[in-house]
Amino acid sequence: MGLIIGAVHPYKHALGSQTVALPDVQVLQVQQEDVPIYGEWIGTLDGLVNADVRAQVTGYLLKQGYQEGRFVKQGQLLFQIDPRPFQAALDQAQGQLAQAKAMLANAQAVQRRTELDVERYAPLAKEQAASQQDLDNAVQNNLAALATIETAKAQIKTYEASVETAKINLGFTRLVAPIDGVAGQAQLQVGALVSPGSGVVTSVSTLDPIKAYFTVSEPQYLEWRKRFPTEISRWEADKKLHLQLILADGSTYPREGTFYFSDRQINETTGAIRLAGLFPNPNNILKPGGYAKVRAVIRTEERALLVPQRAVSELQGGYQVAVLDADNKVTIRPVTVGPQIDRRWVIASGLNPGDRVVAEGVQKVRTGVRVNPKPFTTEAMSR
Repeated sequence: MGLIIGAVHPYKHALGSQTVALPDVQVLQVQQEDVPIYGEWIGTLDGLVNADVRAQVTGYLLKQGYQEGRFVKQGQLLFQIDPRPFQAALDQAQGQLAQAKAMLANAQAVQRRTELDVERYAPLAKEQAASQQDLDNAVQNNLAALATIETAKAQIKTYEASVETAKINLGFTRLVAPIDGVAGQAQLQVGALVSPGSGVVTSVSTLDPIKAYFTVSEPQYLEWRKRFPTEISRWEADKKLHLQLILADGSTYPREGTFYFSDRQINETTGAIRLAGLFPNPNNILKPGGYAKVRAVIRTEERALLVPQRAVSELQGGYQVAVLDADNKVTIRPVTVGPQIDRRWVIASGLNPGDRVVAEGVQKVRTGVRVNPKPFTTEAMSR
């Protein structure tokens, strides 16, 4: 009787008298597409304008006129310093000014009378109808009146300056919001004695839009500027930047930002340059001092080779990928990786378009092993 040998299953192979199943792996072809390349930098948030409110005169705080953390309008009362000493100083200066004006009016009246006396005595003395002494007395009285007028005018200027200073000081008793914005915590309470040297009483910040500072390395900055060699092209490129904000909890802020400015110099210690972007903040969700990451598309990688991150293994600082040949045999191939895009790696070198790589089950394979390839699913990528 002849020996009949059955056909071997296409995804199994014989080992002596045993049949061994080939390992199942999920495979996909290397994708090639144009992808945006992002830059990501650590950033901190700050108000667009931050205004400190300080006392300009010395006095006791009588009243707090705002609620901490709330929006205030420019000119709104924040604190009231006791105005009574300053009102008294203003009243005194105004009284002195009134006296000086009365003195001037009286001196002008005297001067007009003495001037008439001089005009009357001059022809009479010439005709010897009046004595020379009468004329001399009239002239001296007129000169004295003119001197009194000049003194009164000088006093008026002095007292006008005193009145103006007193008005300014009285106005300084009202600590008002210098800008529209959100007012911070009060650093001094009602009843405290404040003076020009007592420090910040509170601060007001413009938070819509809010400013995000971030630092870029000098090579990155120079590479960007070399791509746009003229001032106009740089300006246009900066305006087209769409900034994203990754918040401290990992969420992406829903509103895009725009480029605002770059600092005038490179930091000598860090070798980086400080940039800033502006983000809309209508509900004041973002606060000064907050931590965030700033992202932006800095270039487009054309015809980039892409594989899922799980298809790439890291070993001793290098990266490798399991590639299948036409017979479904595995070759472990070293690769050079580029940026990460979502859950995919850009492969700079080591793969070719159309290569089949193991994306799920990499731990089951080694060079020379035949596998049972199955299509890679998007569900596996999302895990």
